[in-house]
Amino acid sequence: MTPPGPPQCKAGIVMQAAIILGLCLLTPRVISSLANSTITIESGNLEGQPANDLGIKAFLGIPYAAPPVGKLRWSAPQPVSALSGVRNATTFGASCYSAAPTYPQHGPVSEDCLFANVWTGALFAIEARPVMVWFHGGGFQFGSSSVPLYNGSKLAEHGVIVVSFNYRLGVFGFLGLEELDQQGTPSGNYGLQDQLAALLWVKKNIRAFGGDPENVTVFGQSAGAHSIGILIASPLATGLFHKAILESGAYWDSEHGSLRTFSEARAQGAAFAKQLGAPSLTQLRTLTAESVNHAGSWNASTDPGLTAFAPSIDGYVVPTFPAQTFDVGKSQKVPLLAGFNAAEGVAFLPRIVPHVPTARYAQSAKTLFGVTTPFFLSLYPGDTQAQANLSALDLLGDLVIREQTFETIDRQANINRQDVYAYYYTYTSAYSPIAVHTAEINYVFGNLIPSPSLGPTGTPTAADVDLSMTMLAYWTNFAKTGSPNSASLPFWPKYSLPSDAFLELGNNVTVIPNPFRARFQFLSSLRKNGVLPSSWRHDFTDN
Repeated sequence: MTPPGPPQCKAGIVMQAAIILGLCLLTPRVISSLANSTITIESGNLEGQPANDLGIKAFLGIPYAAPPVGKLRWSAPQPVSALSGVRNATTFGASCYSAAPTYPQHGPVSEDCLFANVWTGALFAIEARPVMVWFHGGGFQFGSSSVPLYNGSKLAEHGVIVVSFNYRLGVFGFLGLEELDQQGTPSGNYGLQDQLAALLWVKKNIRAFGGDPENVTVFGQSAGAHSIGILIASPLATGLFHKAILESGAYWDSEHGSLRTFSEARAQGAAFAKQLGAPSLTQLRTLTAESVNHAGSWNASTDPGLTAFAPSIDGYVVPTFPAQTFDVGKSQKVPLLAGFNAAEGVAFLPRIVPHVPTARYAQSAKTLFGVTTPFFLSLYPGDTQAQANLSALDLLGDLVIREQTFETIDRQANINRQDVYAYYYTYTSAYSPIAVHTAEINYVFGNLIPSPSLGPTGTPTAADVDLSMTMLAYWTNFAKTGSPNSASLPFWPKYSLPSDAFLELGNNVTVIPNPFRARFQFLSSLRKNGVLPSSWRHDFTDN
């Protein structure tokens, strides 16, 4: 079948739209490559999936960096080689190795896993649609862009281009070693460097999919949100994105304090090499991927920030603690949409502070909070066992997710003077019975399918669909203009003081004040130069 040619641009015809004028300047190859499922990017030609019934095409499993294998294991991501012929981009590429063996894998797994995926409804390159780049979660230990929940088709129906990608996880993504530091750039954050490489790939290639490289919104959940918060604080990310959405995460803080220091990461790496009996980098690189991954596996009952390979201060991607950067107004000057869920702590329940009986809860409080314990107990009471149960869960959710997410909201608005929109997700239904960590993702993507975090649930109802359409509109509006608002939606005010306004995304969508300001202010007051107490490394004992 012969591809359609460009529109006819006859002299004397008055063009009614700028897009038509632009089309006249394009070559037939560029126009037809977007009208069909074959396009040309910097590295070569791709054949994607045909358009679905609503005109959305998917290009899957696109290499955005060279395979990090052999001598490139534990190296900064390198440029991708030129593609030979036309690459089949109709299926996802391999997922990166998971450090969490109990979590399900999606498709094949390989060290060769640095792939991106694009969903687009554009017909012509000059459309310059807003771009949304998804960062998946998983505690930096598991996860993949091929998870069905992350299918970007529904978001793309709202006029944006959606990109997702894999990044190295666990020991492959976050090993810090003195010998690795001698390769060029400091080690410890290869997974974050992969994320930067993916964003650079978007900047160079997204026009081919009809996207605008000057209107890129990053959005992510959990470790994906932590990643974005870290990158907002990183000078290496300057100019790679223009707006950010944080869903439940920001600094990679936890109940054990702030993220790992440079020296802590090196000590962890040295112990790992000794454990494997491979004292040199050459020996480490000759080990099979399976043996390395098995030795670096993580138990989900423990804090990955303390017991697994995860982001650290490397002096390169992460020059200092992200909270310090936000506190002094040196974070990236990008508008922000961010928030957290009502039942965040449930996902981390094995890590809850000892609290049974109530006397043990009081002792835990005294160990962690010292002279401030009376004030802590006024905010997180434990006079009865029911109170202690709830307060211990609230504290866990605040320390792992909520407080740091609020700090990014507050600092980006009031110190960095950016437009910020804050939300509190509380929605429940038979389909989504508790507002746990991750519960909002189904609604953001418009994929109301079974979710591992929700377990066996009921069938989505009209109310579930309505909330999803509302959130899809808010998220894509923000990506388009920097504001989530439109005439058809409940008004979402900017976050600022003294109004302290949040939008509750619940069974009723309504404006509320910050639901936990006093708790957040207390926890924030414990920071010294943005850093949570180092004593929490050993004082916070998991239940």
